[in-house]
Amino acid sequence: MQKAESWLKATLDYSFNDRDLFAQALTHRSANGQSNERLEFLGDAVLDLVVSEIVFRQQPHANEGDLSRLRAALVKDKSLAQLATELGIGEFLVLGSGEKKSGGHSRASILADAVEALFGAVYLDAGFDAAYGVIEKAYGQRLHDLPDPSELRDPKTRLQEFLQARSMELPVYELVQVSGRAHKQTFEVTCIIPKVASVTTGKGSSRRSAEQKSARFMLEVLDGDHND
Repeated sequence: MQKAESWLKATLDYSFNDRDLFAQALTHRSANGQSNERLEFLGDAVLDLVVSEIVFRQQPHANEGDLSRLRAALVKDKSLAQLATELGIGEFLVLGSGEKKSGGHSRASILADAVEALFGAVYLDAGFDAAYGVIEKAYGQRLHDLPDPSELRDPKTRLQEFLQARSMELPVYELVQVSGRAHKQTFEVTCIIPKVASVTTGKGSSRRSAEQKSARFMLEVLDGDHND
């Protein structure tokens, strides 16, 4: 535990008043003792509030939809797992023997949950301001180098906005083919725009994902034509 405490102080400049809280934050449900699931629940809410406030202040002209997309990009499991890997929290997680053998120390879902649990534990240990400081330090420059909100919109939305801005007709998505067995199907969808010569095709494990891919390919075509 002392090694974990030294890591936390060196990495996030924080020391727990209640060491049991810190131990719980690092304990996966597969291990003996009180797990970090409840702390994860609390940490998720604290993280949402902190990131919401920071994004709100950083983007004074962004609308609600853009703010939501920015927040979602920062707090999604993939981002949290990457953050956890960079912080090195996996080394200090307490796992059951089965999870240890199957590589739980580096499993994305376990890492993401542990980071949220740590934030929740800090909130209980020292309050909102302390949690705010730890979260801000953990995310670092990510909270300042925010992407353009428009880049976070899905391809179908971006394609629609592109066409509307140029008074062009909206796309039509046609399901061309469904292949594979029922539990592992592949969908093929074309994106067609009236008066545009090119037709793009996307494939995915669902019709929606195939539509998004075909829309992305169409955007690339239109962007190329527009830049010529």
